Amino acid sequence: MARKTIEQRLAELDAQRSALKARLSKQERANDTRRKVLLGALVLHRLDNGKDEEFSRRLREWLRRELPGFLTRPGDKDLFGDLLTTAPATGEGTHNAGEVDS
Repeated sequence: MARKTIEQRLAELDAQRSALKARLSKQERANDTRRKVLLGALVLHRLDNGKDEEFSRRLREWLRRELPGFLTRPGDKDLFGDLLTTAPATGEGTHNAGEVDS
């Protein structure tokens, strides 16, 4: 069997290096996507099941402020329609006894 030249061996190593870099890049993208999914799941969980109502209210308000500017792709805002619609504030239009409208 003929021995490989140094150039052939270098070409093989370059190909292996490129393949490993591609695998690493793919794994990094998968990790990034997983982090985003898990973080989003946490936020949605806190909105739906949070025991701290004040925190959940403030988080919802923050999302209503920040999401419209963050979502740029067509249809993305539709995915968050439930978060972006303004719910009426509790107690709006009610008065304590003795209060007078000015």
